[in-house]
Amino acid sequence: MPHRPPGMGAGLVLALIAHALLMAALAFSVRWNTSPPAGVEAELWAAVPQIAAPRAAAPEPAPVPVEVKPAPPPPPPPVAKPEPAPVPDAQIAIEKAKREEEKKRADDEKKREEAEKRAEKEKRDAINREQALAKEEIERKKKEEAAKLKQEEQKLAAAREANLKRILGQAGATGDAGTTGTAARSAGPSAGYAGRIRARIQPNIVFGDSVSGNPVATVEVRLSPDGTINSKRLTKSSGVKAWDDAVLRAVEKTEVLPRDTDGRVPPVIEIDFRPYD
Repeated sequence: MPHRPPGMGAGLVLALIAHALLMAALAFSVRWNTSPPAGVEAELWAAVPQIAAPRAAAPEPAPVPVEVKPAPPPPPPPVAKPEPAPVPDAQIAIEKAKREEEKKRADDEKKREEAEKRAEKEKRDAINREQALAKEEIERKKKEEAAKLKQEEQKLAAAREANLKRILGQAGATGDAGTTGTAARSAGPSAGYAGRIRARIQPNIVFGDSVSGNPVATVEVRLSPDGTINSKRLTKSSGVKAWDDAVLRAVEKTEVLPRDTDGRVPPVIEIDFRPYD
């Protein structure tokens, strides 16, 4: 005898229950359609055609029992395997750090160069400003000295002219004030007067250089009646600038020259100076 497949009894029971429920539903529907209608009153004015009652529905054939197989259990969801953590590439990290270090070094070097350039520019600007101020100060002093020298020369020229007028007036000269002749005088300086003047000026000469030969520097000196030196001028150079300058400084330092033997002072006199006299 063949073995009954499992679950046959349960399927049969379910089929019988389903048929019973279907039959009860059919019976309920037929009873609902055949129930007597409620009374209705209506006033008829004309003949109304009668409508036939609906035909009773034939019962549906019983369904063939179908073997219901239990649904297989769903397969378990796949377990997601955890992805392995990425392993950092040591070489890439080293290269990246090296690039960042080089970039930082380059930025620092650039900043340092820019700071040095700014400092150098500020230093040059400060030097230029100082030089401009110094130049302006030198120009200002030169102008002041030139103006002062011009003013002194004007004063000396005025004093010389006044003294010359006075001397010419005292001597009874008839020439104008601009002349330098001595025709109105009875005699010129004495023979030893130039030597006396040279002897007065010579100690004030400061000159330590050695020169070849014994060059002569001739100086013209203009004097006041009391012997005060009003001006000096190199009329003949010795060819040695240091000796010429030393002689002019000595004349300026002397300031006053002695009178001649007759008590007078010539207004103009030329004196020769030699380094080895």
